[in-house]
Amino acid sequence: MSKVQTWIAQQKLGSIALLALLLIVVFPLTLDIFRLNLIGKYLTYAFVALGLVMLWGHAGILSLGQGVFFGLGGYMMAMFLKLEASDPISTKIQSTPGIPDFMDWNQLTALPSWWVPFKSLPLALIAVLVVPTLLAFIVSFAMFKRRVGGVYFAIITQAVALILTVLIIGQQGYTGGVNGITDLKTLLGWDIRTDHAKYILYYVCVGLLLASVFLCRWVQSSKLGTLLLAMRDKEDRVRFSGYDVAMFKVFAFCLAAMLSAIGGAMFTLQVGFMSPSFVGIVPSIEMVIFAAVGGRMSLVGSIYGALLVNFGKTYFSESAPDLWLFLMSGLFIGVTMAFPDGLAGLVEQKLKPWWARRQADRAAQAERIQAAHAAYPQVLPPAQGAMPHGMSSQQA
Repeated sequence: MSKVQTWIAQQKLGSIALLALLLIVVFPLTLDIFRLNLIGKYLTYAFVALGLVMLWGHAGILSLGQGVFFGLGGYMMAMFLKLEASDPISTKIQSTPGIPDFMDWNQLTALPSWWVPFKSLPLALIAVLVVPTLLAFIVSFAMFKRRVGGVYFAIITQAVALILTVLIIGQQGYTGGVNGITDLKTLLGWDIRTDHAKYILYYVCVGLLLASVFLCRWVQSSKLGTLLLAMRDKEDRVRFSGYDVAMFKVFAFCLAAMLSAIGGAMFTLQVGFMSPSFVGIVPSIEMVIFAAVGGRMSLVGSIYGALLVNFGKTYFSESAPDLWLFLMSGLFIGVTMAFPDGLAGLVEQKLKPWWARRQADRAAQAERIQAAHAAYPQVLPPAQGAMPHGMSSQQA
């Protein structure tokens, strides 16, 4: 056991082990399936927060359009699930059986050709990873090669989010419009609405999230991660050293997009629908708040940030339906003003130094007691609760 503890301490995995214990053991044992499913939904946002830590915290690139990639990942998965739910028997009352209901309502008479690949689960899973990453590559390559960055890049990502939202809503016959893709029931015949399925999907989400944390840690500890940090602080020096700074930025943006897409796909599986309300500017800014509250330099902190902010949304909207937006704003402003580095900064700058001082005081006190015993070995220390000779507890 001590060897395991030593290895965890050497690898600095204590915070990840504590997070894993919380997600794998504590939450499933203490929460009912409804609340656990909510936690699973919150964790899908944590994928976006992880990507923002790599993109914003380590590479210094602020994106206000991560909802685009979260939504695309979710839509890729929703298209497969919707086709499976739209078999000819289940849709026999439609004028055109065998196509999704929103297509029939919009008088389409055949499945569009670009929907056909989503009849295959492997192709749908590949699309979840490839389509958002490809879009991120096109946008970032076009911008960073022209040295567009900073606030201009953030505004462009917002514009992309707005364009995609308008496109999805406007093409109702192909995307489900403002309602999105709903009524998702099964995955290869497996009913994803049952409690048993929700438990399994929760653990799949936790497993993928922890794997993403290790992937990001590996990138951070590699030479690539060092170059990302150097690029954030002294971009010109990295460029003058002969490195292609633009491609490093493209990599960071694509990595964040891929992680967001995985979160979107897991959201669709656990919640059972996907709509443009998760794609636009407002949800994208909310996702930045997750990373800001948790700590934009901390992978584990960003996950706690996503959990805390979404728990606050749920709690405040249930207990104060008319005031919950103001309470959420107060939470965000209070945390960012009191802890500029987020919750992770609170732990690193306050709790850990306080604990180190406490341990040092205890060690110093133990050394003083040992020194006193060595100097006066004939004097025995009083037993716990015992009074000196000749004095009763009443006299004391």
